[in-house]
Order: sequence, then C-alpha cells, then structure tokens
Amino acid sequence: MTLYDTVKEVIHSRRSVRRFTEQPVAVEDVKELIDCARYAPSDTNSQTWEFIAVMNRERIRQIEQMTWDALHAKAAEAEKRGLTKEARLLVKSFGPYATAFSDAPVLIIGLATPYTSKFRDRIFDPIQFVPEAVWEEEGIKSSCLALQNLMLAAHARGLATCPMTGPVLLAADAIKSLLDIPPDRQVNMVLSLGYAADTPAKLPRKPVEEILRIIE
Repeated sequence: MTLYDTVKEVIHSRRSVRRFTEQPVAVEDVKELIDCARYAPSDTNSQTWEFIAVMNRERIRQIEQMTWDALHAKAAEAEKRGLTKEARLLVKSFGPYATAFSDAPVLIIGLATPYTSKFRDRIFDPIQFVPEAVWEEEGIKSSCLALQNLMLAAHARGLATCPMTGPVLLAADAIKSLLDIPPDRQVNMVLSLGYAADTPAKLPRKPVEEILRIIE
C-alpha cells in the first residue's frame, strides 16, 4: 500500500462519532494529536490556533447543560413569535446534534487567535487592505485546517471525534466565561474525543463531477 493509499483510507474511513465508551483518553494521546494539529498550514504561518482539552467529565456536562439551556431559550423565543413547530424541531432534531458530546471523555475546544503578521503590520493595516472583520475570518480558516489535522490523526490513532458548532452558536460566551478564555479568542468549534462505542455508516457524498469544474 502506498502512502497515498494509506492517507486516502484514513480520510475515507473517518466518521463523526456521537457515542463513546467509558475508556479514558491518555494525556499523551491528546498531546500527540495537538502535535499533528499544529503542522497544519496557516496564513503567512500565523498559526492562529489554540486548543483547550477538557478532560473533566463534570465540566463537559456543564458545557452540555449550557448548550441545552441556550437551545431551550431560543425555542421559547420562537414559540413567542408563533413558531411552535420550528421551536419543537429545534429542540428535538437539532438538540441532539448540538450536544453530542455528553459521554465523551474529552472535549477539545478549538480557538482562533487574532491574525498578526509582518504583512498586516507593515502593509495591510496601513493601506486598510480589508475590513477588520476579515482578519477574524483568517484566524477561523487556519484554525479549521488544524482541527481537520487533529480529526484525521485521531482516527489514525484509533480514536474517534465529532466536530460540532452547535455549542459555539448557542453558548460561546458562556463557554468562554466557564473556561476563562480571553476576549480576543474566538471559540471556533468543539470536538468530542474518545473511543467509539459504535461506528456510523458511511454517508453518501456528492460525486466529483458535481463539485468540480476544470478549466483548461
């Protein structure tokens, strides 16, 4: 098997796992995964990422509860506007996806840090190259690349993950407060991490021909 075949197998066989065994994850395993994450590419090698590994189950349950509380608050607001059906769907359909980490032994909080570089200091900011909000997006982009590295490395190491933005959309401020995250850090994504209790089936993907346009 070639290196490409091995990498392709890791990519194709990775799944988003939402049920985990009781087996704990070693701190050394977490450090190994972060070592792989930090080798992702980033804009001008700015490395705009940081990670928090929550390995305390009580803290993980707190984050789950914060997410549920915010979800129910959103549903209550929708009901007040007469959107009863949508409110129920939010809780019953989206809720389990937003909180699919309650039994995970580890919750990785992916942070995007401010984008800084010599290009920004010397060129981009003086000429007002782009609006300030664009630089926040740059941090998110690079952070996402690092998190993908982490997920693939975890799968290759026999661990499972599930990336989620639901807790971010619903409870980012509460999570930042709970974990004492500095104001200039963006909570980009959370990843559950552990040993899979079951492996989901492979989901269909759009064919290459549908998502690729070649210009010759």
